[in-house]
Amino acid sequence: MYTKAAGRADFVGDVMDPACPSRVVFARVGDKWASLVIQVLAEGPLRFSELRAQVQVVTPKVLTQVLRALERDGLVTRTVFAQVPPRVDYELTPLGRTLLGPLSELRHWAEHNVAAMLAARDAYDDAQDRL
Repeated sequence: MYTKAAGRADFVGDVMDPACPSRVVFARVGDKWASLVIQVLAEGPLRFSELRAQVQVVTPKVLTQVLRALERDGLVTRTVFAQVPPRVDYELTPLGRTLLGPLSELRHWAEHNVAAMLAARDAYDDAQDRL
């Protein structure tokens, strides 16, 4: 069982094992909204409205859920400033910042291979239509 072992600093998970908690991490980082939020926060802290404007098309409800999940996982901090109206900033934690490199690589790959994927999708759909 992974519950006690996963709490150790030297624990290394196995995402291919269905019982391993690393699957939760894999799912969190693989979530499109979470990965976009992390990349937007790379430049520094942002307020909710600024974050939503940069991520685009995400609903306030979904963004709130994503931010709470990222905060719970230790990837984002939420700082409330005592002022009127209240100000809340979101910022990457040091752990969250470690995701910037891998997400940058994935973004680069996606942006440079989207045309090939769309062409493959069209070819597949055309072949299916001919059946």
